Amino acid sequence: MASGIFAVLDDIAALMDDVAVASKIATRKTAGILGDDLAVNAEKATGFLASRELPVLWAITKGSFVNKLIIVPIALLLNAFLPILIKYILLLGGAYLAYEGAEKVIHYLFHRKKEGHEVIEEQALEGEEAEKVKIRSAITTDFILSVEIVIIALGTVLEETLALQILTVSVVAILATVGVYGIVALIVRMDDAGHSLIKRSGDKGFASTIGHLLVKSLPIVIKALGIIGTIALLLVAGGIFVHNIDYLHHLLPNIPSIVKEFAIGLIAGMLVLGIVLLVKKVFGLGKDKH
Repeated sequence: MASGIFAVLDDIAALMDDVAVASKIATRKTAGILGDDLAVNAEKATGFLASRELPVLWAITKGSFVNKLIIVPIALLLNAFLPILIKYILLLGGAYLAYEGAEKVIHYLFHRKKEGHEVIEEQALEGEEAEKVKIRSAITTDFILSVEIVIIALGTVLEETLALQILTVSVVAILATVGVYGIVALIVRMDDAGHSLIKRSGDKGFASTIGHLLVKSLPIVIKALGIIGTIALLLVAGGIFVHNIDYLHHLLPNIPSIVKEFAIGLIAGMLVLGIVLLVKKVFGLGKDKH
């Protein structure tokens, strides 16, 4: 009896070792998309009133966990029974990411920048409903990026047993959520950490200098994240198209892949944005109801 228990424990230990190795490989392969995920979600989680930053981030994090709970079993089932569908799901997700990226580019180029007091007034007027809309948008984007992460992770263990596939993909999914949103939480609270350092040091010495640096750096970081997040959206979208459409994969082989993927993402985004705007115009959607 005892020998049987030890044998089971030995099998579990061996499986955990295999999971650790497979997860390390999968995480390395998803490092690029995780970096893009961080940039996109950090940009999505900023721009709220200071008192709402952590509640909003927690709402998005919970949504991300739910996304993973949905995606992981569906990805495993599709891989087992209808693997061709994974490709088309990725392409649809790529179209959505490209649309979001292109919309941000157009907004940046053609919309007047709002002054600080206008932003505050807008946030006060929009209130809870606008916050919910932004959270839903962030969770939707997270869903698509999560699909990409899960599928890449699954691709590293396709030849392994089902148990190893399930555990590896689950570990990567959890690490992705905890890691990305943990770092985002640190970013959005930079100014609070800076104010704390200034207060504790009596606004003197090295700690005070670091505190002022953190406070002054936050607006720059948020602005940079907005730009990096938009570029990341278009790169991820373009990468999805290039890796899943054979014609695009072999198109212009002499151009650096990052340039090609960005260009394809931007072009696809502009096309999708044009279609969306046309549909809204034809059907009278998105007009002011007041």
